[in-house]
Amino acid sequence: MFDWETNTPAHSANTAISEDLGQIEYILSDKTGTLTENKMIFKQCCISDTLYGNDNGDALNDVRLVNAVSSNDPDVIKFLLVMALCNTVVPIKSNDGTVSYKAQSQDEEALVNAAAKLNMMLISKDTITAEICFNGSKFWYELLDILEFTSDRKRMSVVVKEGETGKILLLSKGADEALLPRACPGQQIQRYLEAVEMYSQLGLRTLCLGWRDLKENEYKEWSKNFQKASCSLDNREFKIAEVCNSLEQDLQILGVTAIEDRLQDGVPETIKLLRNAGINVWMLTGDKQNTAIQIGLLCNLITSGPNSQLLSISGKTEEDVLRSLERALFIMKNTSETKGLAFVLDGWALELILKHSKESFTRLAMLSKTAICCRMTPLQKAQLVAILKSVGYLTLAIGDGGNDVRMIQEANIGVGISGREGLQAARAADYSIGKFKFLKRLILIHGRYSYNRTAFISQYSFYKSLLMCFIQILFAFLSGLSGTSLFNSISLMAYNVFYTSLPVMTIIFDKDISETTVMQYPQILLHSQAGRLLNLTTFCGWFGRSLYHALVVFFITICAYSDEKSEMQELSMVALSGCIWLQAFVVTMDTNSFTCPQILLIWGNFVAFYMINLILSTVPSLQLYTITFRLCSQPSYWISMALTVAVGMGPVVAFRYLKNLYQPSAVNILQQVEQRNGSIRTSGNLESAGANLTNLLTGSRKNRDSNYRPLLSESAESVSASGS
Repeated sequence: MFDWETNTPAHSANTAISEDLGQIEYILSDKTGTLTENKMIFKQCCISDTLYGNDNGDALNDVRLVNAVSSNDPDVIKFLLVMALCNTVVPIKSNDGTVSYKAQSQDEEALVNAAAKLNMMLISKDTITAEICFNGSKFWYELLDILEFTSDRKRMSVVVKEGETGKILLLSKGADEALLPRACPGQQIQRYLEAVEMYSQLGLRTLCLGWRDLKENEYKEWSKNFQKASCSLDNREFKIAEVCNSLEQDLQILGVTAIEDRLQDGVPETIKLLRNAGINVWMLTGDKQNTAIQIGLLCNLITSGPNSQLLSISGKTEEDVLRSLERALFIMKNTSETKGLAFVLDGWALELILKHSKESFTRLAMLSKTAICCRMTPLQKAQLVAILKSVGYLTLAIGDGGNDVRMIQEANIGVGISGREGLQAARAADYSIGKFKFLKRLILIHGRYSYNRTAFISQYSFYKSLLMCFIQILFAFLSGLSGTSLFNSISLMAYNVFYTSLPVMTIIFDKDISETTVMQYPQILLHSQAGRLLNLTTFCGWFGRSLYHALVVFFITICAYSDEKSEMQELSMVALSGCIWLQAFVVTMDTNSFTCPQILLIWGNFVAFYMINLILSTVPSLQLYTITFRLCSQPSYWISMALTVAVGMGPVVAFRYLKNLYQPSAVNILQQVEQRNGSIRTSGNLESAGANLTNLLTGSRKNRDSNYRPLLSESAESVSASGS
């Protein structure tokens, strides 16, 4: 998962939740910089009701726009001036005189570069002044105030003073719903609304630009209020927003910009693979609805097939929004196949829903595999994650910017992309990657293997400890509950610390099926999502195995060495040896792939057990003196060990064989597929098993969802009635 393009490695900041990656059910993803490259390219614009952009959709090469700049068209000049000055861009001049720009926002950098290509070049800028070069002439502007962009305001403005004329200007840019309602009375904005709609249909990011001349007295009075609000200690942000809002009125709307942000490589394939793996993917973005929908179509998040339907949750009033929510819920509940269904809503609708109908929305969220949530604030993104977490789903949030930090921290697992918006998201996340496409490997490979390994290690640890405990309990009855221990302290310590710890470490190398097979059959992740390897049933199986093996070891030991000549230490060593033999075969049987470290740790540890005890048997001061030598020279000892393995492992092997033969799991089927060189169309039992692979995986999904059915069935009649 190393990104060679940006020289960015994957990084894990939290190793305690790796197994949760293999059980992820919902992915909530940001759009800009996460699904897209965040490389903004100025494509088209609308200035004074005129659409600019040639046949290739490139406004910078449109002859009409170039001629308008050359002829000093006043509307075009104002438009370009807002592009060049209304930003937080810092120009950097190199030794050869060329100017480059450094910006926190890729949108601002794209606008400033586009203005420079149209001869409106920002040459220098500091906290006080800015220098503009237009058609060979230089102009100075004094920077008076900056009205910063926030997710609530959805716009930013700057107040500047012309160096030559002394005029005070307000330059604004922002989202259409934040700027167009502030147009001066009498200005026709219908053309701009149409332009925004058209650009959004093309998947372009839109910004509206505005301009206003300020009177000096008006500005001075406003500046006092702004300074007072900035120094306030109580509700400072709210007061600043109120003061900014009072100035950003009666704007002359200059036009609309359209910026292209292309998809990252591999995003459509990654989303398709994750959805095939049974993971529901939601896109949360601050962009317009049409832009978000277009990106959703391009990245395989939603489809345009005959069985596909995009349910819109919107309306002009509160009643309309709630009615559209109930309609969407009714359609979801009464559709047998919801794979092609998705819903779309914006931040305003979500705010009303969370206030008045949160339960209905929660049911809709549980039923929907895909959702597009646009015009979302950072708080609303986190609220959506919290809703899915509240009903027990494992969520993963992925983003690249500071506005995604809340969402990332709220999710069960947070993934940050080290992108062009800095490292805020990557530093706040549990895992950081360079590109969205690495998410499929993080979940399907590393997450699934981690879940499998953790499931085995946790249950095996109980098994090996319970095995010794049960033997001690059985010996307590034999010794008249005297409290005498069958095992000495050295044996007990070595059993837990050395003899059984090293073999189980081999599980970190274990792979039940190959990475290629996992990618070829991503549906196998449903097996992990359903908790097939770690649940009450599997734990009871390990518990029963430990009790059975304890009985086998104890009774074979007692039967073989129950005569009066046998010493207590001999009984202890025979019982310990039986446990070690069973441990070696248990770990071997539960290992799916063998490597040199695994063979060395399992059977090398087995040999080391005898080597260590032979050495200890040579020390006269120890209780084990000569014990191992005497036992190894007796045929009855080796017969007891062979009998212990045969009786202890025989039923386990037989049960596993019959289960794989008559009731194979999805993993068993894919293991057989790999053994047959990847061909699932083979004769015999494998062919019928391959035909049932989809059914087995679907069964995993049904078992997983059964935990939430009671909540989904609540108020079904009322939902049906309201929907109809």
